[in-house]
Parts: sequence; C-alpha cells; structure tokens
Amino acid sequence: MNGFNRRQFLKQTSLAAGATVLLSGTKASGRAIGANNRLRIAVAGLNGRGRSHIGGWLEQDNVEIAYLADVDERVREAAVGSVNNKIQGKYKCKGINDIRRALDDPSVDAISVATPNHWHSLMTIWGAQAGKHVYVEKPMSHDVAEGRVAVEAQKRYGVVIQHGTQRRSDAKIAGLHEQIQAGKFGRLKISYGYCCKPRGSIGFEYASPPASHVDWNLWRGPAVIHQYHDNYVHYDWHWFWATGNGDLNNQGTHQLDVARWAVDKDQTHPVRAMAIGGRFQWGDQGETPNTMFGLAEYPNGQQVFFNVRNVNYEGYQRQVENEYYFEDGGKIIRGKYYAKGSSEGQELEIPEGKVTPGGNWGSFIAACRAGDPDMANGNVVDSHYACVMGHLINNSYRLGQRAPFNARAGKFGDNKDAAEHFSKLHDVMQNGVGLPENDNEYIVGPWLTFDPITERHVGPHAEEANRLLKDPNNPEFQVPDAKDV
Repeated sequence: MNGFNRRQFLKQTSLAAGATVLLSGTKASGRAIGANNRLRIAVAGLNGRGRSHIGGWLEQDNVEIAYLADVDERVREAAVGSVNNKIQGKYKCKGINDIRRALDDPSVDAISVATPNHWHSLMTIWGAQAGKHVYVEKPMSHDVAEGRVAVEAQKRYGVVIQHGTQRRSDAKIAGLHEQIQAGKFGRLKISYGYCCKPRGSIGFEYASPPASHVDWNLWRGPAVIHQYHDNYVHYDWHWFWATGNGDLNNQGTHQLDVARWAVDKDQTHPVRAMAIGGRFQWGDQGETPNTMFGLAEYPNGQQVFFNVRNVNYEGYQRQVENEYYFEDGGKIIRGKYYAKGSSEGQELEIPEGKVTPGGNWGSFIAACRAGDPDMANGNVVDSHYACVMGHLINNSYRLGQRAPFNARAGKFGDNKDAAEHFSKLHDVMQNGVGLPENDNEYIVGPWLTFDPITERHVGPHAEEANRLLKDPNNPEFQVPDAKDV
C-alpha cells in the first residue's frame, strides 16, 4: 500500500468508524436474582485460573457456587470436596462434567468460564442463550468471528458479560486513560504493551489415548483435533493454534486491553496489523511464538505496539506492563512522565477514574444484581475489540515467511518507531539470549488490512487472512452464525 493510498484508506475508514454507533449493553430482560438477592453461579474449568474463580466467588456476600464443571473427574472431585468443606453445609455444591447441565437449571443465575481458550466464546454464547450472566476468562474469543457472535448474543439476550481482564477494575488505570484521552500529555501516538515473562520448553509428547478420567470429547469440544497428546492437558494447550493463542492473547490479553483502552474512544478495530517473531531455542512441539513484536494501526493513525518475550537468560528483564508515547516526544513509563529529551521522570498524580467498585469479582456480582451490562468492568464490546487486535497480529504471524535473523528483518516501511522498538527486541535476542544470526530465522508476517465495519480483510493477503477469521468446529459444538444467535 503506497503512502497516498494508505492515507486515503485511513481517512475514509476513520470516518466510517467514527460514524458507527458503539454497541452498549442493555438491561437484562426480566432476569431475577434468587430469594434474598442470592446469586447462584456455576464455574466451568477448575484447574489453574478456575481455582481463582472459586476463591473469588467464595469471598462474595450471598453468592453460592451451585456447580463446578470440569471434564477431568479427578480435578472435579477434588474441587467439589474442597468447596463443600469450606461452605460447611450452608448449601450443596455439585460436580458436573458438562456445563450444559448447569445451564438447564433455572436456579442458576450466572456461569464463570475458566476453560481453555477454544471453549470461551461458545460457553459465553450458550450462557447468554440460557439467560445466564457470564464472567469469561481472557481471551473472550479464540478467533475473530466467534467474538462477534458473543457480542450479538449479549445484545439479544441482555445478560451481563464481563471479561477476565482485571485491570479494567483498576480505578487508577481508568483515571490515567481519562487524562490521556483528555489530552493532558498531548496526543497519544503509541500505546505499548509488554508480555515478557520467562517460560520454558514443553518438549514433545506423542499421540496416545487420553487418561480414563478425562472426557476427551468434551475437552476438545469445538476444536478440531484428531489426536490426543499430553501436552494439551492441562496447561500447554496455550501453545497450539487449535486451542490457544500464544502468550500474546494469553497473559498478553491484559496488556493488549490496557493498550487499546488508552486510544481515542471512537476507535474500534485497527485497520492494519503485522507481526514478526519466532519460537526460538526450545526446539519443542509448541506452535505459537515465544518472541514477537506486533503492531496495529487504527483509523486515526494511533498505533499499538506489543512485545512478547519468553526465552529466559541471565539478566532477563521481566516486563508485564504498558507504556505510552506521545506525538510531542513525551512518554509515560512505569508511572512516571518524561518530557521530550528529559531523563528525569515526574511522578504522576492520577485521580481515580470511572469503574464499578468491588474489584473484578465484586463488580460482576453488582452488575448481575442490577441486571445492568453497562456496569461490567470489561464489557463484551471492549473485550471483543481487544481480543480482535491480538487475533489480527497473531494471524499475520501465522501467514508469515522466513527471513534472516537480523535487525533489518522487519517490514515496517517508513515507520521509524516500529523499527526502533523492534531493534531493541532483536538486540535482546541476539546479545542477551545469545542467538547466532546464521542459525536462526524470523517469521515475518505480512501487513494485513482490516475493515472495522465488516470485520473482514481487504487488499493484499485478504483471501488467506479471511480464512483465519473463523476456526472450524466439531459438529456437536458449532459456534452459530451471528445472525442465528
């Protein structure tokens, strides 16, 4: 895309996006919470993050965990035993292997989804169709299309849907973004997110029969997977495209969401995205990158940069955070504002912004009791926009070509900021990790052009990119079309 056409596209799409009415929640249609304002909830997925869900709901007043759902019988029985021991006969928590049993129970008010990513949207959609409020872990969607279906399900059924991006409940972050959008620091140019936390190789696991205590058909659900291996269950599914989204849309979903939250409020989806990275050093079975520099550009010209860095080394700098760069050269890094050319940061005084109080768990319960989706800290619409940005960056990577491992590998055109920040990442990988140039290669993704209105790709690479917008599903677990939800 040459400079003239690119500017013309950004201008036209910005006008179109600005004219679009942003979706917002509607009052839940007649959904009554139980006697004495009691709320009964079912948790799906009890390993890892699911334990946090259980703990969060147990801390809430007048909330009962009615069901615990997991396809692993051993995990399920242990969790049910633990909860029933803690509640000491106040009510009875039941274990089930299929969340649909809880959805059929009219006494259940809400579901809480902490399953692998490939289940998130379908359970959210099922929950909305059953009239249940939904708290769903990040990312809300495993692909672009199913996220749109979740949005349409919320619109139709009026339930509360809240995304598991806890930073949305942080009044200080909300206050900072209100200041940024009000222009206190000048106009925002780049909103930058980092997911740099050390991980390790997952090795290889060969195809084998699933353990007898795991319902494999329910575990894979909508994901088309032909053979079981032990790297799927229970955590390393994150690093396979059929079930996970890599660290960009795993831990990185939090920082992606914060990054998008800071851009101008009238911006929905980016119009361009690309990625460069690789899965270095480990030589394992995983498919997703352990190193990535991604960027997305919005119709108004604002950009989001993102950095994934998982390969550990001596002197590793852990960064799970966000930075902000402004058109006048100023920047905000780790709570300090640096004017252009200054090395002396000023501590920020940030008033609290608008969030529903109670933290991520309490705010969801309050929204459910009020029957008001707009009270959700991280509503379905904002969740969709944040997740889609990650999907587009990932999809560029998935369509990428191999290129020499050097600082010139990125195809950033005249974007000097992108070249500069990628160069910093490359320096870490070459001189920190110690990757030699002649034994490594980058995967360089193409620039993908995206229409925020139709949520389809246009221009070069559109055909192959549009195929990645929707995953295939198994017949029993089909995600419906948005028009049919």
